[in-house]
Amino acid sequence: MRYRFDPELAAALAMSVDVDLSDLDAARAAQAAELAGTVRRADSRGVSVGDLRVPGPPGAPEVALRTYRPQGVAGPLPVLCSLHGGGFVLGDLDVDHESNLRFCRELGVFVVAVDYRLAPEHPYPAALEDCYAALRWIAGSAAAEGLRPDRIAVWGDSAGAGLAAGLALLARDRGGPALCFQHLHSPALDDRQSTPSALSCTDTPIWNRRNARIGWDAYLGPGIPGTPGVPVYAAPARADDLTGLPPAYVAVMEHDPLHDEGVDHARALRAAGVPTELHVFPGTFHGAAMVGHAGVVQRMTAEALAVLRHALTG
Repeated sequence: MRYRFDPELAAALAMSVDVDLSDLDAARAAQAAELAGTVRRADSRGVSVGDLRVPGPPGAPEVALRTYRPQGVAGPLPVLCSLHGGGFVLGDLDVDHESNLRFCRELGVFVVAVDYRLAPEHPYPAALEDCYAALRWIAGSAAAEGLRPDRIAVWGDSAGAGLAAGLALLARDRGGPALCFQHLHSPALDDRQSTPSALSCTDTPIWNRRNARIGWDAYLGPGIPGTPGVPVYAAPARADDLTGLPPAYVAVMEHDPLHDEGVDHARALRAAGVPTELHVFPGTFHGAAMVGHAGVVQRMTAEALAVLRHALTG
């Protein structure tokens, strides 16, 4: 590869397995096997974890949620809505289990993870509408659950960050529930795949142009990505009006096909008057956060906790 990766990340790549979405059944099975061990080893001390189902979008099934409540912390609690990544086609409630435990324990907030429906079995707008249904449950259950409806933030990674950005637009245009902050980590925002990074990152680890095209085809339908008329809620990079959105933090990996669309979205948010912070982490690739011992990843994690703490409890 021609990329200058952080040395700690480069060493970890030798032991990693590439993600190939061309065989979706195999990719899902491999992820499930890996996550099973991760969840078993997760440190849940200080956190009460629960699973429940809430009403879904009209005419759709219920949405499965996993909640994380900090033990010994008096309410009402701020809320972080967590949306996992997976190219719109992979993932479930186990993907960010360790991260959600950390957010809950270290921030002292109520975390809600959303098991949104996956493509291609459930194309757009299924996943986004599931996320909106979860947001409505959070706001509607605030009093009963001891939560702060004025302090609801959304955090997402990759496709989950794209859903988070779409959710912010949808909540604005539907008149709520209001979000106080959006944390977008390596966001997937642009179905057109025409930025320089999307065109050049053909062999980057974990995520590359091939996988991105497979994911967008599954989410929007074959042949739809890149054509006119794709809704801004599906591909927020297409949005012309970003005014009135909640403050944002955008984390971008240097060697990632999604690099440019993340940078462009942060610039567009700022131009629309939305308080926005952008951080490009050097030497990183998409999914680098899995290498938890690397110094750059530790800085990334510390910064995520700091900005969310300020947004939710500051």
